Amino acid sequence: MDAVYRLGSATALQIREQLPDPPHAAAVRTMLRILEAKGELRHRKDGPRHVYSPTTPRSQAQQSAVSHLLRTFFNGSRSAAVAALLDADERALSPDERDELASVVQRLRDEGR
Repeated sequence: MDAVYRLGSATALQIREQLPDPPHAAAVRTMLRILEAKGELRHRKDGPRHVYSPTTPRSQAQQSAVSHLLRTFFNGSRSAAVAALLDADERALSPDERDELASVVQRLRDEGR
C-alpha cells in the first residue's frame, strides 16, 4: 500500500520495483488481488496490464493507521506516542520543528482540547 500511495496509481511491476528485496512477480500480483478483495485497492485495465489505485484517500488511511498505532502500542495515549516519537530519534529537533510543535500545542490549548 505504501508503494501505491507513493505512486498514486501503478502496475504490479511498478509496485514491485518500489519494494525492498522484492518478492517474485506472482507474489506481488497475489498480494494486489488480496488487497483488492479487501477493498483497499481497485484496478482499471490499460491494455494487458492492470493499473492499481487506492480506494481510500491517503489522509483517511493515515488517520486510521495512527488510531490503530495509538490503540495497539500506546493504550490510546497520544502524549505517550508523541514522547516515543521524540525519543526515538537521537537528532535534536530543529528550531522550525520546535516552533511547529509549540504552535500545535498552543492551538490545542486555545481550543480547550
